Amino acid sequence: MAAALLACDWGTTNLRAWTLDDRGEVVARREFDLGVSKLAPGEAARRFESEVQPALEAEDLPAILCGMVGSNLGWTTAPYADCPAGLSDLARSLVAVEAHAAWVRIVPGVRASGLAGAPDVMRGEDTQILGWVASHPDRAQGTHLVCHPGTHAKWVVVEDGRIARFVTAMTGELFAVLSRHSVLKGDGPTDDADAFDDGLAAAGEGDALAARLFTARSRVVGAGKSAASTPSYLSGLLIGAEVAAVPKLLGVAQGVPVSLLGDAALCGFYARALQRRNVDCETFDGEAAARAGLFALYQLGERA
Repeated sequence: MAAALLACDWGTTNLRAWTLDDRGEVVARREFDLGVSKLAPGEAARRFESEVQPALEAEDLPAILCGMVGSNLGWTTAPYADCPAGLSDLARSLVAVEAHAAWVRIVPGVRASGLAGAPDVMRGEDTQILGWVASHPDRAQGTHLVCHPGTHAKWVVVEDGRIARFVTAMTGELFAVLSRHSVLKGDGPTDDADAFDDGLAAAGEGDALAARLFTARSRVVGAGKSAASTPSYLSGLLIGAEVAAVPKLLGVAQGVPVSLLGDAALCGFYARALQRRNVDCETFDGEAAARAGLFALYQLGERA
């Protein structure tokens, strides 16, 4: 297979890059410790040319990049496309950047009306979600609820192949902060299934989260539970509260099936939470969706 495109998902903490052939199949893959949070202003362009392109022998290939590389922390700011947004909308808004290649573009993020009068935004997840849509014709019809777990989890309503609206939940970041810098901190594992399930039960309907969180401490000091079980309990409580409460913010009826898109291990925790609430769900590979989205955007953008 001959490489035809360099595709990059360049986020806050790392960069995943692939060369793809003319059908979108993977020729080569590399991962780089080049998250934009670690780079100085102007460094993204230099590192792309000095490290990413050579590592994949892609100096002469067209390239398309999504994620936080298109933010004010990255290479250049790619303005948000407003919802509803589909592949064609993002393709029309691709941002060209100077590089040692004939065609290099950065995918814009997506913006929606959010909570309390503030907008909600995403970068990178939009490419994965629309790549998921592009991977099967049935997903371009009707209404679907997609959950993309992560540091800032995204719950997305897809209507007729376009991102219609979404809500962000800072569950992953809350877990990191609370488990490292609060009275709930602990060094135990996060795979204690019984403690995780106890956390799911304690989450209730996701209301009064600040009060429910204290149970992660009181169960240890007042009921003799193992402190090592606290991280798993806290994870279950936070994910359970998210799963219970966030779909309602999107106007989604209880029990609507959920498509989980992303890392398989993390999606597994969400699947456990959803199954406890008798919600059907199916997990899809986020990396494959990112590649599909980048390739589809390249095809549309090249013709624009």
